[in-house]
Amino acid sequence: MLNSQTKILREQDDAKSIQNKIALLGSPLVFTNGCFDILHLGHVTYLEQARNMGAALVVGVNSDASVKRQGKGDDRPINCLEDRMAVLASLAAVDAVIDFDDDTPLDLIKLITPDVLVKGGDWAVDQIVGADWVIENGGTVHSIEFQHDRSTTNIVQKIKCL
Repeated sequence: MLNSQTKILREQDDAKSIQNKIALLGSPLVFTNGCFDILHLGHVTYLEQARNMGAALVVGVNSDASVKRQGKGDDRPINCLEDRMAVLASLAAVDAVIDFDDDTPLDLIKLITPDVLVKGGDWAVDQIVGADWVIENGGTVHSIEFQHDRSTTNIVQKIKCL
């Protein structure tokens, strides 16, 4: 098993180097993405379910600037990119994490061409970014139903009310 530091890849790394590292993870390769600002039970359950769909799970993580552009609030992200990536990399269900600065992970999805693309239940399969690419390349796309009613936004709001 890799330690958490070796599980962290960076978008600015050479594309071929990223592809080579991802290829070592095995297949079917599962990909998901998100902010993962304050990790909670919903995230952990979702990531474990995603990992169970293949041999390895790669998680794309929005950069701090990308999170800010999503309009989640002026105070977001709460945790910086390096911290969010380190926490995700420490999870047994996660085989690799990689950041992306674009508004969507489409370029990253095209770079690694996962066998399985997964998002949470708030995404319809036909609206998942990269779905067409993955399907065209023989993969599958899934929307995982939420098992727990949790959100970082609600956690932040609860903290503000204390």
